[in-house]
Amino acid sequence: MKKIAILLVPLLIAAFGCGSRELPQSGNDAPASPTLSTEAGLQSSEGESCVINLGAQRTTFDVNLPTIGVILFDDVLMTEVTAPIDVFSKPREDGTQLFNVVTVAETLQPVATESGLRMLPDYTFADCPKLTVLVVPSAYDMTETIRNQQIVRFIKKQNVNSEFTMSNCAGSQLIGESGIADGRKIVTYIGGGKDLQEKYPALKVQDDQEISFVEDGKFLSSNGNLASYISALELLEKMSDDKHRLFVESYLYIERLTDWDKLQSDSK
Repeated sequence: MKKIAILLVPLLIAAFGCGSRELPQSGNDAPASPTLSTEAGLQSSEGESCVINLGAQRTTFDVNLPTIGVILFDDVLMTEVTAPIDVFSKPREDGTQLFNVVTVAETLQPVATESGLRMLPDYTFADCPKLTVLVVPSAYDMTETIRNQQIVRFIKKQNVNSEFTMSNCAGSQLIGESGIADGRKIVTYIGGGKDLQEKYPALKVQDDQEISFVEDGKFLSSNGNLASYISALELLEKMSDDKHRLFVESYLYIERLTDWDKLQSDSK
């Protein structure tokens, strides 16, 4: 077994302390609102208050590295959030960190995915640092999400400076709603292309029955779900090199999925 030092970027920054006790503040190099504390308060239905320490993730932020930001919102599809985090959080084989990987939401409250897993955002739309890559996931029902003008405005704002904007699954609807990729090729979830084209005729919607991943300029898109790994790995190679992509794929055991039928134990 290789001894590889992997820097873990947690999906959940869980440093909870109930009551009024204060948690130690840590230094933070990441851009942040001057009025924002590294502690956020939650209140239970019984009125008991809890303190959440946000410093754990923010102190690892390196302003010299490209930043990958994944948007969170209610009922977001879990794998479309975890796939890019899983891929971009891996360092090189020698342990060198390549990217900051953060999550961003409207508030710092925990966000429940469609599976029930709750994720704690690293930043809000208001204090999010400049993103090199903006990742836009989806939900099974995007009706309320695309009506949320704070999300749409955040996508427009970050897209001005981002080098890449990537959507997975029905995240393509947010891309369409924002208008940032008009005239560009895009793919959505399997079976959703016709509806997407009707809603956003300025997009060049590709055949989702045949295509899993599309790249057009700075815009990348995928069918979503586990296909989110395809878009993440393709972009990872573009932002690093093929050697690092192969290292990450080997760490994730990707070949075990592609050769599934050949690797099953004979039950007889």
